[in-house]
Amino acid sequence: MLQIETERDIERLRQVARLQEAEIHRLLARLAELTRQLAEARGEDVVRALQLELTVINEKLAARNRALFGMSSEKRARGDAQDGSKAKAPQTGHPRREQRDLPLDEVVHELDEADKTCPKCGGELAAWAGQFEAADEIDVIERSFRIVRHKRQKYRCGCGECIETALGPQKLMPGGRYSVDFAIEVAVAKYLDHMPLARQVRQMARAGLAVDTQTLWDQLFALYGHLVPTYDAILRQVLAAPVIGADETRWRLMDEKGSAKWWAWSVSSPEAIAYRIFPTRSTDAGAELLADYRGIVVCDGYAVYPSVRERLARDGPSFTIANCWAHARRGFVEAESAYPKAREMLELIGKLYEVEARAKDEQRDLGALRRDESTAIVAAIKSWLTTTVATPQSSLGKAMLYVLELWPKLELFLTDARIPIDNNATERGIRGLAVGRKNHYGSRSERGTRVAALFYTLMESAKLAGVNPTEYLREAARRAIATPAAVTLPRELLAE
Repeated sequence: MLQIETERDIERLRQVARLQEAEIHRLLARLAELTRQLAEARGEDVVRALQLELTVINEKLAARNRALFGMSSEKRARGDAQDGSKAKAPQTGHPRREQRDLPLDEVVHELDEADKTCPKCGGELAAWAGQFEAADEIDVIERSFRIVRHKRQKYRCGCGECIETALGPQKLMPGGRYSVDFAIEVAVAKYLDHMPLARQVRQMARAGLAVDTQTLWDQLFALYGHLVPTYDAILRQVLAAPVIGADETRWRLMDEKGSAKWWAWSVSSPEAIAYRIFPTRSTDAGAELLADYRGIVVCDGYAVYPSVRERLARDGPSFTIANCWAHARRGFVEAESAYPKAREMLELIGKLYEVEARAKDEQRDLGALRRDESTAIVAAIKSWLTTTVATPQSSLGKAMLYVLELWPKLELFLTDARIPIDNNATERGIRGLAVGRKNHYGSRSERGTRVAALFYTLMESAKLAGVNPTEYLREAARRAIATPAAVTLPRELLAE
């Protein structure tokens, strides 16, 4: 099955490459024709129009080449330092890291008997108490599986009327053969380390355990059943925050009907992050997720969020939208290679981020800094946008229009220090889900989408809280099995 999927992916890549090549040839032909027309043109207005169209065509060609051959990054290339000196060369290698979380075993090495003789006088060498040359190395203990036979002692009374049996360990499911820790190991491998179940089966086989993917899935689903109340509580916790971030990314559902594009929606707060996976990226999905929310939603310029807000506002108060400056910046990063003037905007936005960083590093009052410094920077940005001329079809023009259309929502962060300048925290939280999608392709059933949403929610929230995801899952499952419907939030575990 994996080989078939790999072959399909290779064929898709070939088709994409062919389509890209055909589009490049079409653009090159159009470029040649426009060049000819420009040479023949006599009217100044015609020349200017053709020059603008040539610029747009060149931008499209550059964008195609970046998509095919460029690196996927928003980082800008850095040239020489501003003082004229050359930029400092990047550091190679890495410093030795302290491994405070690893246990320490000490091994004492002694001389062989033949070497315990002094080469000078022939006397016997005696051990020098407390004197060693010590050096550390990182070692590994191979993962192994074992069968644990639980023998529950029986007790009886001499009267013959009473028999009691000792309690056994917690069971993931009645009569189940696999432990809770085994199920957690499978869940962490799939949803934190992005390892498909088929790959886990092969690894386990090398360690001597014969198991199949259906068995592993059964353990995941049983563990999911115990943790649903905790998942619901985390989602409620996020939606109770006064300011949240929202984002969405593709998710694939592969069932007996074929492959369908679903969407994983994410909402986050400083305390936690939660996911829900819907069949669409439409207003209906957004309205279901944010139905009861009344705070501030930080998001990109996706038109569904205003539509959701308008729909919910019909029945009463709804949420407020604040837009993300990181998304506003991206258009100018893309335009910079064709329009050096875009650097002016990037420098201005960079100053906004410098204010944010200084407030954090120096523990300054963010609201006061925004009033005293960011407000003037935002005014300069607005002035630049309204005085700079660019054709609407160009990458620079599109970047400017994007910012101007969202302007009131981009300014909102100046009025409330709780509003982050961007939605990067939510995007970082959704990154693990996107990596998992690339590795195990998505879900094979609608039930699988719910399982994925739960485990990504619990693990990413644990990471956000600074709790080890494996330890958190283990404790949350233990409590839920002992007391059905028990809820364990990551920060509660951290506080204990």
